[in-house]
Amino acid sequence: MPSACLIVIGNEILSGRTQDKNIAWLARELNEIGVRLMEVRVIPDVTQTIVDTVNEVRAKFTYVFTTGGIGPTHDDITTNAIAKAFGVKLVRNQEAEAILQRHYGGKTLNAPRLKMAEIPADASLILNPVSAAPGFCMENVYVMAGVPSIMQAMFASIKHTLKGGAKMLSRTISAYVTEGNIAEELTAIQNRNPDVEIGSYPFFQERLGTSLVVRATDAAKLDAAYHQLKTMLLGHTQDVSEEDLAA
Repeated sequence: MPSACLIVIGNEILSGRTQDKNIAWLARELNEIGVRLMEVRVIPDVTQTIVDTVNEVRAKFTYVFTTGGIGPTHDDITTNAIAKAFGVKLVRNQEAEAILQRHYGGKTLNAPRLKMAEIPADASLILNPVSAAPGFCMENVYVMAGVPSIMQAMFASIKHTLKGGAKMLSRTISAYVTEGNIAEELTAIQNRNPDVEIGSYPFFQERLGTSLVVRATDAAKLDAAYHQLKTMLLGHTQDVSEEDLAA
């Protein structure tokens, strides 16, 4: 399965002032086309950190997505950092400038806004139907805005260009049994199903329980592991509702 890494760029994320809403959304969208989000990095607005991180992950993953830092203010340094990572200069992109001209007009298109038309040489634009200022793509690196509505619109414009593999399927089963009571059996089931990913997640709803999430690209293997888990859980407790057992 093609892999992806998301780099979330912004001091406001690391300070806790802003809560990221892009990670879960992008993970779901990528899974729909058979691309698995394998890693997320949250990094500050520091040029060298962005350069080093981008260069590391673009060599490891099929796709790299970045969010944040492409606006008009002094602390929006992502575009410049991406240019440095690829060893190219920033240039005034005529298509980007024309987009901004149409959106803002002559009176409101000031120097800070024109900064958003400075794009790394040879980059391809990512259209932004929400607020006009485009993102861009360099090889396998897709640079997008941090505002969720804008990022989502940008991703929609490039989603069809991404090459995916088999979609990751999942099923969940839950029961009022603690992880410690099923850990050995759970390990044995995982060992019998090496092509299936099984995650164990405790919860508390008046009392302790465990949700088991089964993930695989092969539906038959997924179902086989799921039914083994169901049999195992019912061997510990009958306090499992049909709703909890539903896929």
